[in-house]
Amino acid sequence: MELFKSAMAVRLRSHHNKYLLAEEDEENVRQDRSGSSRNARWAVELVDGSPGLVRLKSCYGRYLSASGEPFLLGMTGHKVLQTSPARPDDSSVQWEPVRDGFQARLKTRYGRFLRANGGLPPWRNSVTHDTPHRTSTQSWVLWDVEIVEVMSTQQDGCRRTPPPPLPPKPRPPLDVDSSPRSTLSAASTSSPRLSTESSSLPSGSPHKSDGRTIYYAVAEDDGTVDNSGEDSFSFKGTSVAELREKLEEETALSGIIVCSRNPLNGKLCPLRLHLPPNNSTMHIVVVQASSKVAKSFNKP
Repeated sequence: MELFKSAMAVRLRSHHNKYLLAEEDEENVRQDRSGSSRNARWAVELVDGSPGLVRLKSCYGRYLSASGEPFLLGMTGHKVLQTSPARPDDSSVQWEPVRDGFQARLKTRYGRFLRANGGLPPWRNSVTHDTPHRTSTQSWVLWDVEIVEVMSTQQDGCRRTPPPPLPPKPRPPLDVDSSPRSTLSAASTSSPRLSTESSSLPSGSPHKSDGRTIYYAVAEDDGTVDNSGEDSFSFKGTSVAELREKLEEETALSGIIVCSRNPLNGKLCPLRLHLPPNNSTMHIVVVQASSKVAKSFNKP
């Protein structure tokens, strides 16, 4: 709760490095990489008489709400919407921030958590409230809370200038000999998750310990890939097997084939042996082993 006490407004960044956005239809919400959009700004209101509870108001003046409507029939997740409740004490717009290290889980009054979904459409970029049961999706209910500096606003809540860059975190005094630790501190950002990873590196650690950036998209059954929907994460492993395991965790899919795209003909090629050297950035396509395109691959 202390993450919200002094905040007039916040941005919420998911495990998928995407921000919680209020849709322009003033009803739905989704995830998007653009944190500079006014739609990523949520005003914080403390709930009178209920310490520990907050309401989050979008730039459209509507509240983040845990609805009782299933996201998909037969599935456990429920829709998260923007609503204007008839009563100020409506429990559907009240959230309990539960701190988890430098991140937070946002809990509904019914014991569910705000969850950022990944995987195939229609789950990709969706936001629901649910109780995660699978180990691979436990981190999907964790949010980085970025406090936004108070801005001058017009009466219309949507007409706000974009927030300025977040102020840098306090840094320890620089050593006389500009060590790698000093350089790392100077490059730290406002992301709590990123800061904790950086600070855990010992002085003098080689840069390659940061791993490589993996951009990935999930292919359709026929191999069609929407590259505009790429997600990304930092990967410190060294083998294809480790990368496959990480992608299964990120996508919540099992039985996948890790592929790259042939630059000459655009065809998908399974990765079987080694990853490129020097921690170079990779663009990966995730193919389900049961898909039509997977059956076209030559067996090793």
